[in-house]
Amino acid sequence: MGLVSRHRIPAFFAALAVLLVASVLLSLALGATPLDLLGALTGDAASDRLVLMRERLPRTLLAAIVGASLSTSGLVFQAVLSNPLADPYVIGVAGGAALGGSLALVLPGIALLGHAGVSAAAFLGGLGAVALTWRLSRDSRGRMRTYEVLLVGVVFNTIASAAIMFLKSVVRAEKAQEMLLWLMGTLSSDVRSPGAILGTLAVALFAMGLLFASAPALNALAMGEEDAAAVGVDPARTTRRVFLAGSVLVAAAVSVAGMIGFVGLIVPHAVRALVGSDHRVTIPGSALLGAAFLVLADLLTRLMFPVFETEAPVGVLTALIGGPAFIWLLKRGGDRP
Repeated sequence: MGLVSRHRIPAFFAALAVLLVASVLLSLALGATPLDLLGALTGDAASDRLVLMRERLPRTLLAAIVGASLSTSGLVFQAVLSNPLADPYVIGVAGGAALGGSLALVLPGIALLGHAGVSAAAFLGGLGAVALTWRLSRDSRGRMRTYEVLLVGVVFNTIASAAIMFLKSVVRAEKAQEMLLWLMGTLSSDVRSPGAILGTLAVALFAMGLLFASAPALNALAMGEEDAAAVGVDPARTTRRVFLAGSVLVAAAVSVAGMIGFVGLIVPHAVRALVGSDHRVTIPGSALLGAAFLVLADLLTRLMFPVFETEAPVGVLTALIGGPAFIWLLKRGGDRP
């Protein structure tokens, strides 16, 4: 049971919705240079409207999509793998996406396609890693063995990291810097295209809808496979569906934003601490809180631009915030009677 009682769940969702709307409005209005949001919306400030429509709005939308995708996938991976330390990157899909995007950045044929080629290659690389992990972690009856998913994911991520390091060591310094920026996680307009944002939105809505529809089955699965089967839930089918939907979310997020860490780890733990473990509540709650968290984190990177005269990758900032926050949540949970 979380800190928020069941009859206050509607108020919890209302608070998250207000937080997300406020985060979006702040992200649209603020940045390295302030923007007249009202004038931009009414058309009275033509230059501000151009900045809003071409930079601020797409970037804010992307941050919300990626934040929701990573937090939701982290939540369901922790559920199906029965591991509170599972995050979106632990099963190898992020390594595959990172390798696919890195190859797209250095191979001339794909690089000619621009940002769309990088996003497409990263997405396909992530799906390829999912297929490999699924293939290697099944038993003789075709059921997924969760401990092997973790092992295969760790090994595959290590191999992918080694391959990426090799690529960085043999390309020009400028290209290596471009790869580093993308891998650290960024929402800058320099590394994604409008088409990629819309495609990611469509994929995210479909996958999160599928996960929300699976929430009752996940609740039953949390009681154990035998109890779940007794109430008509197929554990193997549920695990497969949730695993694949979560993996697609991660592949889509990494394909447009690179590796943004800790969102998929800290947000699910925070939501469960507040409202408990009912997936009918935690899935939409994680999506809303993850979206607001990443929008605010990206806003902070832009607000720091005048101080450092450069824009820090948002993935670095989420790790700096998420690491101490996770330790605090862990310590707080350990102190409970």
